[in-house]
Amino acid sequence: MAMGSQEAIKQLQDLIEEVDEPLMKTFQNIHQGYPTESLVRFLKARDWNVSKAYKMLVDCLNWRVENEIDNILTKPIVPTDLYRGVRDSQLIGLSGYSKGGLPVFAIGVGQSTFDKASVHYYVQSHIQINEYRDRVVLPYATKKYGRYIGTCLKVLDMTGLKLSALSQIKLLTVISTIDDLNYPEKTDTYYIVNAPYIFSSCWKIVKPLLQERTRRKIQVLQGCGKDELLKVMDFASLPHFCRREGSGSSRHSNPGVTDCFSLDNAFHQQLYDYIKQQSMRIVPVAPIKQGSFHVDFPGPDLEETKLAQTIETELHNFGKRNGLSHSLDGLKINVE
Repeated sequence: MAMGSQEAIKQLQDLIEEVDEPLMKTFQNIHQGYPTESLVRFLKARDWNVSKAYKMLVDCLNWRVENEIDNILTKPIVPTDLYRGVRDSQLIGLSGYSKGGLPVFAIGVGQSTFDKASVHYYVQSHIQINEYRDRVVLPYATKKYGRYIGTCLKVLDMTGLKLSALSQIKLLTVISTIDDLNYPEKTDTYYIVNAPYIFSSCWKIVKPLLQERTRRKIQVLQGCGKDELLKVMDFASLPHFCRREGSGSSRHSNPGVTDCFSLDNAFHQQLYDYIKQQSMRIVPVAPIKQGSFHVDFPGPDLEETKLAQTIETELHNFGKRNGLSHSLDGLKINVE
């Protein structure tokens, strides 16, 4: 690491040591014993500008305190049928680990419908997976592989991506903004697989709008991406939708292949059991009540807004070019 980088880390370190106790306490939940590595993430996210990184980190700490993020893993989504509905419509799962020890998260972008619960449940679920990743999965990987592991790989399945995705842009922008502002630099590489023509059309427009740092992380693979992914992970860690060529499916793959999106998958069972156990430690006798854990949505920055508007416009244009403009009516949602 260059001398300038070391100096930036030291300056940010000195500034953070002066924050109030509640902010320092939640910072400990962020860094999990690796404060320097966490400071580096925020510095990278702000191009090593110390004052901007400091503001970003303090804003993140305040957001965590104000929204009680440290306690979100004590708030199960109940009843189980509601949580199953969330899992069936917000497709994400842990398929394994890369050869270098990084957790591999699979995300079914094209077939996530987000239509089984309110927006707040989806945001709650997303943050819970982030926190479980940071407090349980990454520390486990660090211990298992004998070196610090603070990032993951994400494999994004575009199977089934349609114009109806337009209805999800606002929710996805909220989730993306939460990640960008409060969980920066947690993904090492994004692998995009099973990309249909509609994605290719949007990607040509969106790619130039992304920051260079973000563009370098994204790899669009041919087909299901199996051959390329096997260079960085074993077959056992391949997401189920990457295990055959042709038009794969996020929900239906080869018989006997585990669907890592399912609530019955080991990862989701461990996550759900962990949250239930944590909730009992906090309130050992009171019944768990139904109700989402409301989190304030941070406002998207100019780049996020421009990106969302560009995708929305391109999807509209795609529909018009292909005679599908009638299918775009009523595809707005409100996340307020």
